[in-house]
Amino acid sequence: MTIAELHADEDLRRHEFPVVAAKTFLGHAAVAPLPRRVADAVKARAEAAVTADQEASLPPNYVADTRRLVADVLQAQPDEIAFVGPTSLALSYVAAGMPWKRGHNVLIYHDDYPSNVYPWMALADRGVEVRLMNIRELGKIRMVDVQGQVDENTKLVALASCHFVTGWRVNVDALGKWLHQRGILFCLDAIQTLGAFPTSVEHVDFLAADTHKWMLGPCAAGVLYVRKAVQARLAPIVHGWHNVRSPGFLSQESIDFRGDARRYEVGSHNLLGLAGLRAAFALLEEVGIRNIAAELVRKREWLVPALQAKGCEVLQPQMPPENAGGITSFAVPGADMDALHRRFADAGIVTSLRGTRDGRHWIRLSPHYYNTDAELHRVLEHLG
Repeated sequence: MTIAELHADEDLRRHEFPVVAAKTFLGHAAVAPLPRRVADAVKARAEAAVTADQEASLPPNYVADTRRLVADVLQAQPDEIAFVGPTSLALSYVAAGMPWKRGHNVLIYHDDYPSNVYPWMALADRGVEVRLMNIRELGKIRMVDVQGQVDENTKLVALASCHFVTGWRVNVDALGKWLHQRGILFCLDAIQTLGAFPTSVEHVDFLAADTHKWMLGPCAAGVLYVRKAVQARLAPIVHGWHNVRSPGFLSQESIDFRGDARRYEVGSHNLLGLAGLRAAFALLEEVGIRNIAAELVRKREWLVPALQAKGCEVLQPQMPPENAGGITSFAVPGADMDALHRRFADAGIVTSLRGTRDGRHWIRLSPHYYNTDAELHRVLEHLG
Protein backbone atom coordinates (compact mmCIF):
# COMPACT_ATOMS: atom_id res chain seq x y z
CA MET A 1 0.00 0.00 0.00
CA THR A 2 1.34 3.42 -0.99
CA ILE A 3 0.33 6.92 0.02
CA ALA A 4 -0.70 7.67 -3.55
CA GLU A 5 -2.98 4.60 -3.58
CA LEU A 6 -4.59 5.68 -0.33
CA HIS A 7 -5.29 9.19 -1.58
CA ALA A 8 -6.65 7.93 -4.89
CA ASP A 9 -8.96 5.27 -3.45
CA GLU A 10 -11.36 6.54 -0.78
CA ASP A 11 -12.77 3.04 -0.17
CA LEU A 12 -9.28 1.77 0.59
CA ARG A 13 -8.56 4.75 2.82
CA ARG A 14 -11.76 4.22 4.80
CA HIS A 15 -11.05 0.53 5.13
CA GLU A 16 -7.51 0.97 6.42
CA PHE A 17 -8.30 4.03 8.57
CA PRO A 18 -11.94 3.82 9.74
CA VAL A 19 -11.69 7.17 11.54
CA VAL A 20 -11.87 9.06 8.23
CA ALA A 21 -15.50 8.02 7.76
CA ALA A 22 -16.43 9.71 11.04
CA LYS A 23 -14.26 12.81 11.26
CA THR A 24 -11.26 14.73 9.98
CA PHE A 25 -8.59 13.64 12.42
CA LEU A 26 -5.63 16.03 12.61
CA GLY A 27 -4.39 15.23 16.11
CA HIS A 28 -1.68 12.60 15.66
CA ALA A 29 0.79 14.51 17.84
CA ALA A 30 -1.60 13.75 20.73
CA VAL A 31 -3.26 10.31 20.75
CA ALA A 32 -3.97 8.75 17.37
CA PRO A 33 -6.85 6.50 16.35
CA LEU A 34 -5.89 2.93 15.48
CA PRO A 35 -5.70 1.75 11.88
CA ARG A 36 -7.92 -1.23 11.18
CA ARG A 37 -5.06 -3.69 10.89
CA VAL A 38 -3.63 -2.60 14.25
CA ALA A 39 -7.02 -2.98 15.96
CA ASP A 40 -7.48 -6.35 14.23
CA ALA A 41 -4.08 -7.53 15.48
CA VAL A 42 -4.99 -6.68 19.07
CA LYS A 43 -8.37 -8.37 18.69
CA ALA A 44 -6.83 -11.50 17.17
CA ARG A 45 -4.31 -11.77 20.01
CA ALA A 46 -7.09 -11.39 22.58
CA GLU A 47 -9.26 -13.99 20.83
CA ALA A 48 -6.35 -16.44 20.73
CA ALA A 49 -5.99 -16.13 24.50
CA VAL A 50 -9.59 -16.76 25.57
CA THR A 51 -9.14 -20.53 25.79
CA ALA A 52 -5.46 -20.79 26.63
CA ASP A 53 -2.59 -19.43 28.68
CA GLN A 54 -1.97 -15.95 27.21
CA GLU A 55 1.76 -16.61 26.83
CA ALA A 56 1.41 -20.21 25.69
CA SER A 57 -0.93 -19.13 22.89
CA LEU A 58 1.75 -16.90 21.36
CA PRO A 59 3.35 -18.02 18.08
CA PRO A 60 6.97 -19.17 18.46
CA ASN A 61 9.48 -16.32 18.97
CA TYR A 62 6.69 -13.75 19.05
CA VAL A 63 8.37 -11.29 21.42
CA ALA A 64 11.82 -11.81 19.89
CA ASP A 65 10.49 -11.20 16.38
CA THR A 66 8.72 -8.03 17.56
CA ARG A 67 11.97 -6.85 19.13
CA ARG A 68 13.75 -7.45 15.83
CA LEU A 69 11.09 -5.50 13.93
CA VAL A 70 11.56 -2.46 16.17
CA ALA A 71 15.33 -2.75 15.96
CA ASP A 72 15.18 -2.78 12.15
CA VAL A 73 13.19 0.47 12.08
CA LEU A 74 15.68 2.13 14.45
CA GLN A 75 18.67 0.52 12.73
CA ALA A 76 19.66 -0.87 16.13
CA GLN A 77 20.33 -4.35 17.48
CA PRO A 78 17.51 -6.42 19.03
CA ASP A 79 19.43 -6.70 22.31
CA GLU A 80 19.28 -2.89 22.59
CA ILE A 81 15.46 -2.80 22.63
CA ALA A 82 13.30 -3.04 25.76
CA PHE A 83 9.51 -2.98 26.01
CA VAL A 84 8.72 -0.92 29.09
CA GLY A 85 5.52 0.96 28.22
CA PRO A 86 4.96 4.74 28.35
CA THR A 87 7.60 7.25 27.31
CA SER A 88 7.51 8.82 30.76
CA LEU A 89 8.44 5.52 32.38
CA ALA A 90 11.29 4.83 29.94
CA LEU A 91 12.79 8.29 30.45
CA SER A 92 12.46 7.90 34.21
CA TYR A 93 14.41 4.61 33.98
CA VAL A 94 17.25 6.48 32.30
CA ALA A 95 17.25 9.48 34.63
CA ALA A 96 17.09 7.40 37.82
CA GLY A 97 19.40 4.59 36.69
CA MET A 98 22.58 6.50 35.88
CA PRO A 99 25.48 6.66 38.40
CA TRP A 100 25.24 10.38 39.13
CA LYS A 101 27.63 12.17 41.43
CA ARG A 102 27.46 15.57 43.05
CA GLY A 103 28.84 18.14 40.67
CA HIS A 104 27.59 16.38 37.54
CA ASN A 105 25.17 18.34 35.37
CA VAL A 106 22.53 17.50 32.77
CA LEU A 107 21.21 19.85 30.11
CA ILE A 108 17.47 19.82 29.33
CA TYR A 109 14.93 22.11 27.70
CA HIS A 110 12.32 23.27 30.20
CA ASP A 111 9.70 23.84 27.49
CA ASP A 112 9.87 20.27 26.23
CA TYR A 113 6.90 18.04 27.03
CA PRO A 114 6.82 17.35 30.81
CA SER A 115 7.68 13.67 30.30
CA ASN A 116 11.17 14.79 29.30
CA VAL A 117 11.51 17.43 32.02
CA TYR A 118 10.37 16.09 35.38
CA PRO A 119 12.56 12.93 35.47
CA TRP A 120 15.62 15.13 35.06
CA MET A 121 14.48 17.85 37.46
CA ALA A 122 14.16 15.17 40.14
CA LEU A 123 17.95 14.63 39.94
CA ALA A 124 18.48 17.88 41.84
CA ASP A 125 17.72 15.92 45.02
CA ARG A 126 20.80 13.81 44.28
CA GLY A 127 23.11 16.80 43.94
CA VAL A 128 23.01 16.92 40.15
CA GLU A 129 22.87 20.37 38.55
CA VAL A 130 19.92 20.48 36.18
CA ARG A 131 20.61 23.09 33.52
CA LEU A 132 17.64 24.57 31.69
CA MET A 133 18.60 25.40 28.14
CA ASN A 134 18.31 29.03 27.10
CA ILE A 135 17.25 29.49 23.46
CA ARG A 136 15.96 32.43 21.43
CA GLU A 137 12.75 30.98 19.99
CA LEU A 138 10.31 28.44 21.39
CA GLY A 139 11.30 24.90 20.49
CA LYS A 140 14.00 25.95 18.02
CA ILE A 141 17.03 24.07 19.33
CA ARG A 142 20.14 24.44 17.22
CA MET A 143 23.60 22.94 17.55
CA VAL A 144 25.01 26.24 18.78
CA ASP A 145 22.46 26.36 21.60
CA VAL A 146 23.76 23.10 23.01
CA GLN A 147 27.42 23.83 22.36
CA GLY A 148 27.32 26.99 24.42
CA GLN A 149 25.66 25.43 27.46
CA VAL A 150 27.64 22.28 28.25
CA ASP A 151 30.99 21.95 30.01
CA GLU A 152 33.39 19.33 31.36
CA ASN A 153 30.88 18.32 34.05
CA THR A 154 27.99 17.76 31.64
CA LYS A 155 27.28 14.04 31.62
CA LEU A 156 24.08 13.93 29.57
CA VAL A 157 21.88 16.04 27.30
CA ALA A 158 18.18 15.11 27.18
CA LEU A 159 16.09 16.54 24.35
CA ALA A 160 12.99 15.79 22.31
CA SER A 161 13.59 14.92 18.66
CA CYS A 162 10.76 17.34 17.75
CA HIS A 163 9.09 20.07 19.80
CA PHE A 164 5.50 19.20 20.61
CA VAL A 165 4.08 22.67 19.89
CA THR A 166 6.30 24.26 17.22
CA GLY A 167 7.15 21.11 15.27
CA TRP A 168 10.86 22.01 15.06
CA ARG A 169 12.99 18.87 14.61
CA VAL A 170 16.44 18.67 16.14
CA ASN A 171 19.35 17.58 13.95
CA VAL A 172 19.80 14.38 15.94
CA ASP A 173 22.76 12.91 14.06
CA ALA A 174 24.91 16.04 14.01
CA LEU A 175 24.18 16.90 17.64
CA GLY A 176 24.69 13.35 18.88
CA LYS A 177 27.99 13.04 17.05
CA TRP A 178 29.24 16.31 18.57
CA LEU A 179 28.21 15.21 22.07
CA HIS A 180 29.87 11.82 21.74
CA GLN A 181 33.12 13.43 20.64
CA ARG A 182 33.09 15.11 24.05
CA GLY A 183 32.06 12.06 26.05
CA ILE A 184 28.53 13.39 26.75
CA LEU A 185 25.60 10.98 26.64
CA PHE A 186 22.54 11.80 24.53
CA CYS A 187 18.99 10.83 25.55
CA LEU A 188 16.18 11.33 23.04
CA ASP A 189 12.44 11.56 23.56
CA ALA A 190 11.47 10.47 20.05
CA ILE A 191 7.70 10.23 20.40
CA GLN A 192 7.08 13.13 18.01
CA THR A 193 9.21 11.71 15.17
CA LEU A 194 9.21 7.92 15.41
CA GLY A 195 6.68 6.80 12.84
CA ALA A 196 6.77 10.12 11.02
CA PHE A 197 10.44 10.74 10.17
CA PRO A 198 13.57 8.60 10.01
CA THR A 199 14.94 8.63 13.55
CA SER A 200 18.49 7.33 13.77
CA VAL A 201 20.16 6.02 16.92
CA GLU A 202 23.66 6.00 15.40
CA HIS A 203 24.72 8.80 17.74
CA VAL A 204 22.10 8.31 20.47
CA ASP A 205 22.59 6.48 23.77
CA PHE A 206 18.98 6.29 24.96
CA LEU A 207 15.70 6.67 23.09
CA ALA A 208 12.15 6.44 24.39
CA ALA A 209 8.87 6.54 22.48
CA ASP A 210 5.35 5.25 23.01
CA THR A 211 3.46 4.09 19.92
CA HIS A 212 0.20 6.03 20.40
CA LYS A 213 1.12 9.06 18.29
CA TRP A 214 2.76 8.92 14.87
CA MET A 215 3.36 5.18 15.01
CA LEU A 216 -0.43 4.66 15.14
CA GLY A 217 -0.17 2.02 17.85
CA PRO A 218 -1.78 1.41 21.25
CA CYS A 219 -1.20 3.53 24.34
CA ALA A 220 1.52 2.37 26.75
CA ALA A 221 3.13 0.03 24.20
CA GLY A 222 6.37 1.95 23.97
CA VAL A 223 10.02 1.15 23.39
CA LEU A 224 13.23 1.98 25.21
CA TYR A 225 16.48 1.84 23.26
CA VAL A 226 19.69 1.57 25.28
CA ARG A 227 22.97 1.45 23.40
CA LYS A 228 24.78 -1.81 24.16
CA ALA A 229 27.93 0.03 25.21
CA VAL A 230 26.14 1.92 28.00
CA GLN A 231 23.86 -0.82 29.35
CA ALA A 232 26.32 -1.70 32.10
CA ARG A 233 26.21 1.94 33.28
CA LEU A 234 22.41 2.19 33.34
CA ALA A 235 21.30 0.25 36.38
CA PRO A 236 17.75 -1.14 36.39
CA ILE A 237 15.66 0.65 39.01
CA VAL A 238 13.06 -2.12 39.19
CA HIS A 239 13.45 -5.78 40.08
CA GLY A 240 11.36 -8.78 39.10
CA TRP A 241 11.32 -12.32 37.82
CA HIS A 242 11.95 -11.30 34.21
CA ASN A 243 14.88 -8.90 34.38
CA VAL A 244 16.67 -10.70 37.22
CA ARG A 245 17.82 -14.21 36.35
CA SER A 246 15.54 -16.73 38.10
CA PRO A 247 16.28 -20.25 36.81
CA GLY A 248 13.30 -22.49 37.33
CA PHE A 249 11.43 -19.44 38.70
CA LEU A 250 13.48 -19.75 41.89
CA SER A 251 14.93 -16.70 43.60
CA GLN A 252 18.72 -16.79 43.82
CA GLU A 253 21.00 -15.62 46.58
CA SER A 254 22.27 -12.68 44.51
CA ILE A 255 20.71 -10.32 42.01
CA ASP A 256 21.99 -11.05 38.52
CA PHE A 257 20.40 -8.97 35.78
CA ARG A 258 20.02 -10.17 32.22
CA GLY A 259 22.90 -9.14 30.00
CA ASP A 260 20.96 -7.12 27.41
CA ALA A 261 18.12 -4.59 27.26
CA ARG A 262 15.74 -7.14 28.77
CA ARG A 263 17.31 -6.12 32.09
CA TYR A 264 14.85 -3.19 32.01
CA GLU A 265 11.77 -5.39 31.49
CA VAL A 266 10.76 -6.22 35.04
CA GLY A 267 7.89 -8.65 34.50
CA SER A 268 5.30 -9.98 32.07
CA HIS A 269 4.95 -8.25 28.74
CA ASN A 270 1.92 -6.24 27.68
CA LEU A 271 1.03 -8.83 25.06
CA LEU A 272 -2.01 -7.03 23.65
CA GLY A 273 0.02 -3.86 23.40
CA LEU A 274 2.85 -5.72 21.67
CA ALA A 275 0.36 -7.13 19.16
CA GLY A 276 -0.67 -3.59 18.25
CA LEU A 277 2.91 -2.35 18.25
CA ARG A 278 3.93 -5.19 15.95
CA ALA A 279 1.15 -4.42 13.46
CA ALA A 280 1.86 -0.68 13.64
CA PHE A 281 5.56 -1.13 12.87
CA ALA A 282 4.76 -3.52 10.03
CA LEU A 283 2.44 -0.91 8.54
CA LEU A 284 5.15 1.75 8.81
CA GLU A 285 7.61 -0.49 7.03
CA GLU A 286 5.08 -1.18 4.27
CA VAL A 287 4.35 2.48 3.59
CA GLY A 288 7.95 3.55 4.19
CA ILE A 289 9.18 6.06 6.77
CA ARG A 290 10.90 8.22 4.15
CA ASN A 291 7.72 8.34 2.09
CA ILE A 292 5.75 9.36 5.19
CA ALA A 293 8.30 12.07 6.04
CA ALA A 294 8.18 13.52 2.53
CA GLU A 295 4.38 13.64 2.64
CA LEU A 296 4.31 15.39 6.02
CA VAL A 297 6.83 18.01 4.89
CA ARG A 298 4.81 18.55 1.70
CA LYS A 299 1.65 19.11 3.72
CA ARG A 300 3.32 21.64 5.99
CA GLU A 301 4.92 23.53 3.10
CA TRP A 302 1.55 24.46 1.61
CA LEU A 303 -0.41 24.59 4.86
CA VAL A 304 1.74 27.33 6.45
CA PRO A 305 1.28 29.94 3.68
CA ALA A 306 -2.39 28.97 3.34
CA LEU A 307 -2.94 29.73 7.04
CA GLN A 308 -0.97 32.97 6.77
CA ALA A 309 -3.15 34.01 3.83
CA LYS A 310 -6.12 33.66 6.18
CA GLY A 311 -4.46 36.10 8.59
CA CYS A 312 -3.18 33.43 11.00
CA GLU A 313 0.05 33.61 12.96
CA VAL A 314 2.03 30.40 12.59
CA LEU A 315 4.64 29.23 15.10
CA GLN A 316 8.01 28.75 13.42
CA PRO A 317 6.73 29.36 9.88
CA GLN A 318 10.19 29.37 8.30
CA MET A 319 11.70 25.91 8.74
CA PRO A 320 14.34 24.21 6.60
CA PRO A 321 13.01 20.84 5.38
CA GLU A 322 15.50 19.01 7.62
CA ASN A 323 13.96 20.70 10.68
CA ALA A 324 10.30 20.63 9.66
CA GLY A 325 8.17 18.18 11.64
CA GLY A 326 4.59 17.07 11.17
CA ILE A 327 3.20 19.76 13.47
CA THR A 328 1.81 23.15 12.47
CA SER A 329 0.51 25.40 15.27
CA PHE A 330 -1.36 28.62 14.58
CA ALA A 331 -3.37 31.36 16.23
CA VAL A 332 -5.83 33.92 14.89
CA PRO A 333 -4.94 37.38 16.26
CA GLY A 334 -7.70 38.70 18.49
CA ALA A 335 -9.72 35.47 18.35
CA ASP A 336 -10.81 33.23 21.21
CA MET A 337 -8.72 30.17 20.38
CA ASP A 338 -10.58 27.97 22.87
CA ALA A 339 -13.83 28.79 21.10
CA LEU A 340 -12.27 28.16 17.69
CA HIS A 341 -11.00 24.80 18.89
CA ARG A 342 -14.52 23.89 20.02
CA ARG A 343 -15.90 25.07 16.68
CA PHE A 344 -13.56 22.73 14.85
CA ALA A 345 -14.61 19.87 17.14
CA ASP A 346 -18.29 20.58 16.50
CA ALA A 347 -17.55 20.36 12.77
CA GLY A 348 -15.87 16.97 13.21
CA ILE A 349 -12.33 18.32 12.85
CA VAL A 350 -10.02 16.96 15.54
CA THR A 351 -7.17 19.31 16.47
CA SER A 352 -5.23 19.99 19.67
CA LEU A 353 -5.26 23.13 21.81
CA ARG A 354 -1.87 23.90 23.34
CA GLY A 355 -0.65 26.76 25.49
CA THR A 356 2.71 28.46 25.69
CA ARG A 357 4.43 29.98 28.71
CA ASP A 358 3.40 33.49 27.67
CA GLY A 359 -0.26 32.54 28.24
CA ARG A 360 -1.24 32.29 24.58
CA HIS A 361 -3.26 29.42 23.12
CA TRP A 362 -2.51 27.80 19.78
CA ILE A 363 -4.35 25.25 17.67
CA ARG A 364 -2.02 22.44 16.72
CA LEU A 365 -2.55 20.57 13.47
CA SER A 366 -0.78 17.23 13.12
CA PRO A 367 -2.08 15.42 10.03
CA HIS A 368 -0.66 12.04 9.05
CA TYR A 369 0.13 10.55 5.67
CA TYR A 370 -3.38 9.16 5.16
CA ASN A 371 -5.02 12.59 5.55
CA THR A 372 -5.91 14.21 2.25
CA ASP A 373 -5.44 17.81 1.14
CA ALA A 374 -9.21 18.10 1.04
CA GLU A 375 -9.34 17.40 4.77
CA LEU A 376 -6.83 20.16 5.44
CA HIS A 377 -8.87 22.53 3.28
CA ARG A 378 -11.75 21.93 5.71
CA VAL A 379 -9.68 23.69 8.38
CA LEU A 380 -9.20 26.70 6.12
CA GLU A 381 -12.92 26.79 5.26
CA HIS A 382 -13.94 26.82 8.91
CA LEU A 383 -11.58 29.68 9.65
CA GLY A 384 -13.99 31.83 7.63
